[in-house]
Order: sequence, then C-alpha cells, then structure tokens
Amino acid sequence: MCPDQWGVWFPDDEQQIPWERALDEMAEAGFSVMETGPFGYFPTDPDRLAAEMAARGFRVVAGTGWGILHQADAWPQTEERFRAIAATHAAVGAEYLVHLPPLFRDDKTGEMIDERELSPSAWALYVENANRLGRLLLDDYGLRMVLHPHGDSHIETPEEIARIFDATDPAYVNFCLDTGHVIYGQGDPIGMISEYPERIAYVHIKAFDPELVRQAHSEDWPFGEAVARGVSVAPPAGEPDMRALVSALAGLDKDLYVITEQDLYPVEASVPLPNAIATRRFLAECGLGLPGPTA
Repeated sequence: MCPDQWGVWFPDDEQQIPWERALDEMAEAGFSVMETGPFGYFPTDPDRLAAEMAARGFRVVAGTGWGILHQADAWPQTEERFRAIAATHAAVGAEYLVHLPPLFRDDKTGEMIDERELSPSAWALYVENANRLGRLLLDDYGLRMVLHPHGDSHIETPEEIARIFDATDPAYVNFCLDTGHVIYGQGDPIGMISEYPERIAYVHIKAFDPELVRQAHSEDWPFGEAVARGVSVAPPAGEPDMRALVSALAGLDKDLYVITEQDLYPVEASVPLPNAIATRRFLAECGLGLPGPTA
C-alpha cells in the first residue's frame, strides 16, 4: 500500500486527506505492507513513524523521494534529501528507496519547468548520478534504490527505460515496475517483465485507461491533467490485464513487494477506502494477496 491510493502526492497539501485518517483507513482496508510516499506526509522521526505504523499493523518496506540527477548544481540538495529519507527508513527496517524522477512540467499548473528532452551531457550526468545515488544508499544505509518511470519525466517511454537499463550499473540501479506509468508511456509492462527480469526489483501495480492515455498524448495534456480527467483507473478497468500481469510476475520466481496504487490527486475523501477495498479484492481474485474486508 502507498498513500498514492489515497490521493496523496505531496508532503503537505490542503486537498489531501490528513495522514492519521489515511493510515487508519489503509489498515481498515486490510493492508499490512507500506511504502510511505512523499517524505513528510507521515511523521519523519523514525521512532514516531515506527510507533504509528506498528499501532496499525503496518511494516514499512520502502520510502520515496524526488531528486534531480541531471543538473550538477542540484546534486547537494538531492543527496541531502535522500540521506534524510534513507536515515528514517533504514531505522524502521525498510529495504528499498524509490527514486521518482523530476517532471518537466509542474504537477499542478502544467507549466514547463525543464527541458522536455535531455541533452547528451545531461543524460550522461543522469546516469552517473543514478549510479552514485544507488551506491550511496546501498553502502551507507543498506537500501536498494529502484528508479520509477513517470509521465512527464525523462524516464517514461520504452526507449527511455531501455536506455537507462543499458547505461546504469545493476548493482546500484534497479527498476520499480510501475505498471500504470509504463502504460502511460505507451509501453508493455508484461513484455517488460520477460525482457528485463533481472532489473525488476519492486512493483507498483495499477491500471490506466488506454483511450485516455492516447488522448493525453495526442492532445499533449500535462500528466496532472490526465489524472484529473481519470486516466488512472481501478482494475479490472484499464490496462494491463491484471491476471496476465500477476502470472508474469509469478514467473520471475523471486520475492517481490507489489504495492497497490492509483493516481487520484485530487480526490474526494469518501472515495479511497471503498475503492481500495474493491481493488484489493479483485487483485486477490487474480492471485495476488488476500481478499481482506468487504466494502
């Protein structure tokens, strides 16, 4: 489970559900494994974070961080941020840290805030710093870094994902297979499982509406607008086919954390709980997890 399923994209935002309510509802929905989402939404003090999670039966397995890797002057801030996230999460027993790439359009306004395509020198620095950050997190905190593809980022399309696989060191840089964002990038997450089995170390399982994906790209919507228009959907709606996906993941024959997500920012406060329960039950029917409570 991840706060994304409860409409949480930011550490603090007036349109988001208070963290105490979200955490209570996540437990009520029957989840027990937690990726904490934007750093600062939940308590960042490791003792308090551990206590709040334990009180509701959660085990923290991962943290999440945004960080700029392709700009030299951004490295000190990126390193500082990830060290803070890593220190908290290593202290509560997490195993992974999900790196979310910065977007070239603002999440809320859609304004262009970076180059849409990286120059050769910026790409080379991205690769160098991805390896650097992955090594730092593993050596200093015992956390495995997984890169996360994302709409409106430089790691979105199948070509960009293949390029990062080819260029980075698998000892330090692995992949969070976010099935929804791969669909949004017009890729095939099930095919990616068979093509890159050794690089997939962690999974976000979610579905996107393929027709809205096509419209978003043809009309050049910002990713935030696509989400507001409903591009992220609750399975069995949308793609990928969850039964085929779960079967493909099982074929990897390795232990994986599979985190349930749906991009729902912003969302009415009454929506996430019954929606998450229905999603959990459907995924259990597909062979992933236990059914949990009814809606």
